[in-house]
Amino acid sequence: MIVIFSFQGGFAKCYEMTDLSTSKVYAAKIIPHTRVSKPHQREKIDREIELHRVLHHKHIVHFYHHFEDKDNIYILLEYCSRRSLAHILKARKVLTEPEVRYYLRQIVSGLKYLHEQEILHRDLKLGNFFVSESMELKVGDFGLAAKLESAGNRKKTICGTPNYLSPEVLNKQGHGCESDVWALGCVMYTMLLGRPPFETTNLKETYRCIREARYSLPSSLSPQAKQLISSLLAKTPEDRPHLDHILRHEFFTQGFVPERLPASCCHSAPDFHVSSPAKSFFKKAAAALFGGKRDKVKYYETLNKLTKEEEEIYKLRHDLKKTVISQQTKQITEDGRPLSPSAGRPVAPSTEGLPPDPIRLIVRGSLGSCSSSSECLEDSTTGSVAETVASVLRGCLENMPKAGDLPKGIECSNLQWVTKWVDYSNKYGFGYQLSDHIVGVLFNNGTHMSLLADKKTVHYYAELGQCSVFSTSDVPDHFVGQVTVLKYFAHYMEENLMDGGDLVSQADTHMPRLYLLQWLKSDRALMMLFNDGTFQVNFYHDHTKIILCTQREEYLLTYINEERVSSTFRLSSLLTSGCPADLRQRIEYSLNMLLQRFN
Repeated sequence: MIVIFSFQGGFAKCYEMTDLSTSKVYAAKIIPHTRVSKPHQREKIDREIELHRVLHHKHIVHFYHHFEDKDNIYILLEYCSRRSLAHILKARKVLTEPEVRYYLRQIVSGLKYLHEQEILHRDLKLGNFFVSESMELKVGDFGLAAKLESAGNRKKTICGTPNYLSPEVLNKQGHGCESDVWALGCVMYTMLLGRPPFETTNLKETYRCIREARYSLPSSLSPQAKQLISSLLAKTPEDRPHLDHILRHEFFTQGFVPERLPASCCHSAPDFHVSSPAKSFFKKAAAALFGGKRDKVKYYETLNKLTKEEEEIYKLRHDLKKTVISQQTKQITEDGRPLSPSAGRPVAPSTEGLPPDPIRLIVRGSLGSCSSSSECLEDSTTGSVAETVASVLRGCLENMPKAGDLPKGIECSNLQWVTKWVDYSNKYGFGYQLSDHIVGVLFNNGTHMSLLADKKTVHYYAELGQCSVFSTSDVPDHFVGQVTVLKYFAHYMEENLMDGGDLVSQADTHMPRLYLLQWLKSDRALMMLFNDGTFQVNFYHDHTKIILCTQREEYLLTYINEERVSSTFRLSSLLTSGCPADLRQRIEYSLNMLLQRFN
């Protein structure tokens, strides 16, 4: 055996111990008999061993063996090389919301298992959440754990860590499952803000704050985080959520949850700008998203024949001339550089081999219209969808003047957009509901399935443009599993999620079927790109949304504000009239997400 001292607890010292015969590493908890000489102290250790030895769960520290000699009691446990969340928080000061979701989800999983075994932990805190080599969290230290008793027979002992005690425990009403849920709220708060919610300069004041459930929620927290903390720290135990309900809260369903964390998270904040796992489906989409040179040649030849469109473009450029000259004159003043002789003149039309002209694209929605999703994918004039969307947004931002108000909006009744979504990519895939009540799932294996609004018809896409249609009453055997998941997503979103805006769509069987090609989540927003070029970005912190689409060969931009009220504008109107700074910033962020994903 090789034994290395690790840390010291209340009764015991913990060592890293290696079995030389197997090279297996254990955490060895060693308790001297002198520390447990009194009967109640020995009973405490025996109870800990009795409760812990029968537990088997991936998010519970594994109990291997125990024995004793004349000097000590030895308990061999699962070794967690990354130490505990307390050590991580000490190095990091605070954690990001995605990290907190990652850890909380595992804590809830382990805690749910404990409660199912009728065991209360009674000392949930950062120091008792251990982290393995692979960054998996394990709930440990069952020194204060106890069997769950009926309300009348609960232990009234005040035990645990002062900052994490619940009001009912302080009031000697006893520990219940709700007390562990309260501690979970304290843990969440501490991870996000770097300090416990009820921490004060003296214990008496801390207990007063706990009894009154009095704490502050800084504005730096997202609304969803505030809501969840408030529910976990409800003063009345019955008002706290059940563990099953916690993971269905918007804090989890409407925010990015990483599948895994790098070890660097133990000392520095992670970068979560990672794409969705549906890589195989995106590879199939590459040809449609980034059309070849021949497609572009045909596209520009078609554009050059449209005389009416050329007149519209020239007129728009003429309207923009003053704005462009004004911006460039300002640049001379700021930069001290002379204005180019060509500044202010209408730009010559694009020719083949050059990038798409953004103003031309804005005047005419270059994605055009199509009668079916297959046509949207295979018609060469639709070309490079993502590239075109990026060109349009960039052109708008580069040429759009500053403005304090939005231009006049237009009526738009048939806009298809994502009203609800849920990220279950850790197991199945990404689900969403459209405004026409079609539900779609982009599965982790790269396939896509849609349940139409009639709840009876399923569209299945294994390849771009290749759609299989079947009824929910006659599902092919090899699709039964995916249809079950699809229905689960549909039911979950219908029952648990609210619509993200007031924009209602009328079902239109003549409109092409939308289905998701790719999605990307950052710690601030969710981006979604669809087969017809519809581009939507949802911002988590204030529920605002941007939707770019084409209708009748014209680009439209819809903005859903903090009050979930929608406004739709012709992109050409924004180009000439401008928009407020907050909308411009959201468009810029959306463009950056798109460029990051596809570059």
